[in-house]
Amino acid sequence: MPLPESVHALIVGVVLIGLFVTFVREWVKPDVAVIAAVALLLALGLLTPAKVLSVFSNSAPITIVCLFIISGALGRTGCVDRLGEWIGNLAGHSERRLLIAMLLVGVTVSPFINNTPVVMVMIPAVIAMAGRFAVAPSRLLIPLSYATILGGMVTMVGTSTNILVDGVARDMGLAPFSMFEISAPALVMALIGCAFMAVFAQRFLPVRETLTQQFSGSSDRLFMTELFVPENSRLAGRTLKEARLSNGVIKVLKLFRGEDELSAPAPETRLEVGDRLIVHTRSSAMVDLRSTDLVGLRVHSPPAADPHDLETLRRRDVVIVEALVGQTSRYVQRPIRDLDLAARYGIHLIAVHRRNASIPDVGDDFQLQFGDVLLVEGTPTQIKRFCDNGDLFAITDGKVSATRSTKAPVALATIAGVMLLAAFNVMPIEGLAIIGAAVVLITGCIRADEAYKAVEWPIIVLIFGMLAISIAMRDSGLAALLAGSLVTVGEGLSPWMMLSLVILMTSIATEFISNNAVAVLFTPVVIGVAQHLGVDPRPFVVGVMFAASASFATPIGYQTNTLVYSAGNYRFADFARLGIPMNLIVWATTSVLIPLFWPLRAL
Repeated sequence: MPLPESVHALIVGVVLIGLFVTFVREWVKPDVAVIAAVALLLALGLLTPAKVLSVFSNSAPITIVCLFIISGALGRTGCVDRLGEWIGNLAGHSERRLLIAMLLVGVTVSPFINNTPVVMVMIPAVIAMAGRFAVAPSRLLIPLSYATILGGMVTMVGTSTNILVDGVARDMGLAPFSMFEISAPALVMALIGCAFMAVFAQRFLPVRETLTQQFSGSSDRLFMTELFVPENSRLAGRTLKEARLSNGVIKVLKLFRGEDELSAPAPETRLEVGDRLIVHTRSSAMVDLRSTDLVGLRVHSPPAADPHDLETLRRRDVVIVEALVGQTSRYVQRPIRDLDLAARYGIHLIAVHRRNASIPDVGDDFQLQFGDVLLVEGTPTQIKRFCDNGDLFAITDGKVSATRSTKAPVALATIAGVMLLAAFNVMPIEGLAIIGAAVVLITGCIRADEAYKAVEWPIIVLIFGMLAISIAMRDSGLAALLAGSLVTVGEGLSPWMMLSLVILMTSIATEFISNNAVAVLFTPVVIGVAQHLGVDPRPFVVGVMFAASASFATPIGYQTNTLVYSAGNYRFADFARLGIPMNLIVWATTSVLIPLFWPLRAL
């Protein structure tokens, strides 16, 4: 039986609240949560299959896919790798100049290239430069993320948020945004934000050790590894306590014996030949386990000629590399068992670190997540194959870089052509993006399989799902109800003050919810607010465009923040120290600049 019209908006609102809670609590991946929400709205009759399928006619997601492919081509041809060289040349021998050079490169490149791959490429370069200057990378990595976010606001193709807001606004009858229509105020914001970071970042940001520094023995970070008791081991028959494997520094989480599995075995548990131990220890102790005689016990990785008491699987002539799990990695949420690392890649997973969490197991059922840092060992070629196949990014030495540098001019000409032709309105950006993606594929700048990997498919699925939910919001009357409620709450406020309030609300929401989700949901609401006030909705749409990208205060609102969160070993509060002032700067600056470029005139 059809639901009464009066409850449609309420039900959609409840579904949205549940979706937002799921985003914040991270119960499931955002794209999965959105698909479930769309399915629920379909089952309740608040969406029809025809309306859900209509979102595929929106040009924004296709444009974003094509720009991901072009950005991937820029990476594969070595264009993005040159960023580290630029930073080094600009930095000279000054720590302050290093920070300014990094900010300059980040804000200059990200208007033209998707900022996620830019940050992933620049993380190891920044860490290497920080080591050269004896500077803690934690003083640099957050500013790197913020600079690319600011730079992404400068053009319509700089971030998916801009394209998405433009697409939703077009569906609601607004004229399309030109390529550089938002550039002038965005540049002012970028300059103010970078100037603020150049002066205050080193005061607000703490000194945190990176994974590289911790693995070399100066860390308190916890790691896990797997040990094996071989034949002739002097430990056979001894208890864990006697073997000094239960001494507070080293903790045995699990013991595997044949088909049996013991969790947190007691210190009195006696070891037997063939036992496998999952050991939890400090990084410095892990290094000792792998390379020295720890507390009088011999620890070796085979092959070895001399007797040994504990064994870890390792091959000769290998390197140990730290790799960051990206959001598009095919290894995400797959058990280690399925990856078959030893047989397929010939490498060994030493340990996993997950931010702010003590991981109970790295056994066969352990599942990787976005932002995990893996310690793997193998030959550089083996590790490169493992990283390339799973879209991991090595942040320390060991990954062999293979770029098609001869194709770099083609890739650069392609992105420049797309932007210039769009600026002169030769063709809509979606058409130019499709042509550009075809050019880099046909010319060999990027292979077809690499192009598929370059696309961040979870974001695309999230966007399509949120577009469908936005239809339910409009059809149920929820968007109009929210807009009217906002106008009522702000009764007596001038259009300029209402615009400032909208920007603030959007900025707060994007700190806890995906920036793309906020862009889709807030755009129709603010258009309704402008219509209630009887003013041009374009300034309000621009406000959402800027504020939805301005995620500085938390590490979860924007992907680049999440990446540096893991790589820099930051704490959650570290982002707030610099991020809250940055949010206030963007809020104040946009509130002043937007009415100057898009007057709040009555319709």
